[in-house]
Amino acid sequence: MKSRPGGSKSLRETAEEEVAAQSRQHEIEGDVREYRRVFLIVMDSLGIGALPDAHTFGHLESGGDAGSHTLDHICQAAGPPTAPRLMSLGLGNVEGVECFPAAVIPEGAYGRMVEVSAGKDTTTGHWEMAGVPLDRAFPVFPDGFSDELLGAIAAEAGIYGWLGNEPASGTEIIERLGQESIDTGKPIVYTSADSVMQIAAHEKHFGRKRLRLLCRIARRHTKELGIARIISRPFVDAKAGAPETFKRTYNRRDFSLLPPKPTVLDALKKAGVPVVGVGKIGDIFAAQGLTRTVHTNGNANGMVRTHECVREQAAGLIFVNLVDFDMLYGHRRDPEGYKGCIEEFDEALGKLEIDRRDDDLFLITADHGNDPTNQQHTDHTREYVPILAFGTHVKGGHDLGTRATFADVGATVAHALNVPFGGAGTSFLKEISK
Repeated sequence: MKSRPGGSKSLRETAEEEVAAQSRQHEIEGDVREYRRVFLIVMDSLGIGALPDAHTFGHLESGGDAGSHTLDHICQAAGPPTAPRLMSLGLGNVEGVECFPAAVIPEGAYGRMVEVSAGKDTTTGHWEMAGVPLDRAFPVFPDGFSDELLGAIAAEAGIYGWLGNEPASGTEIIERLGQESIDTGKPIVYTSADSVMQIAAHEKHFGRKRLRLLCRIARRHTKELGIARIISRPFVDAKAGAPETFKRTYNRRDFSLLPPKPTVLDALKKAGVPVVGVGKIGDIFAAQGLTRTVHTNGNANGMVRTHECVREQAAGLIFVNLVDFDMLYGHRRDPEGYKGCIEEFDEALGKLEIDRRDDDLFLITADHGNDPTNQQHTDHTREYVPILAFGTHVKGGHDLGTRATFADVGATVAHALNVPFGGAGTSFLKEISK
């Protein structure tokens, strides 16, 4: 039916539109509010306490990751962060959080989530969050990679060998082998407790584009092995007077495997709902299920780009990863720096909310832990993660308890945007809606 001249609508047209809108609304389980936008923000690595099976992860001879608690141990080592917005939303009210201040009456709904997948890495956490838990862990390479594999990659890429090929801290191995890499033209390859092959080379002497091409070649050669991510790690000379010789840049790229099943991102995209990935979300999902990718240079830039989405993105899911918590402070075992990073995020969150709309739902969570006080290793830690939900139509002070899986996030996102999704997880939208 066409509209009347001048754009005005008849009473019948208006009534039909209202009925259609009500019909769409009633499709949502429990007849709760439909949202136009969901902002899902991942504070990469902000764990809140060891999971019951944490002792089976990490250095097993030393008790594994048992006793890890990223947030509490930051508070104990460096003092509680000054983070009034996170406090008011209920982060300190979550079960198991002891050292972060609690709100008398939280403005948000709050809880914690269990990772059911057998892992503690970025890919596993984000995929489970998107409704696809993994039945088995990705393979890891504690002894490095085979000569046969590295030789095949080198032959296709036209390089003359490798340096490293060992589990290592990225900053340490680049500092140790960076000059030799420049002198010989050989890239540095290393891994960690995660399922990753990381390849580092100097941006100027080796070339950023050449490094990414090398990583794409490595991705093809490692597909059958099931390595979760090939990570391009460019570095540059550090500034004069800096304590280190080399510095990693924000021009990293992750070349991930595709998820084994459709994620909530795929369901949304198929339904015509925009899906925007901010930060390394596009890399984590190999761009699958996204309608737009926004690359960022750290947390501050990530929050600026997220704020732009708050002002400009009309509808859909805006999925944000903020990597500095993990990359700059968790792995480097810097609780003081991690504390400051939380404070910077909190301030940016407060500014961002000025432009939020009544039909927005905000979810804040994490993908794993990375306890900066853990001295056994410099890898991630197996922990619960927080879940905070807030918006105009969210019940403040509601305790979501302990969710059985990260996948409850994906189910809630689909529910809020009124899109059918058959993935894992249980929506908590009805629980938190006014």
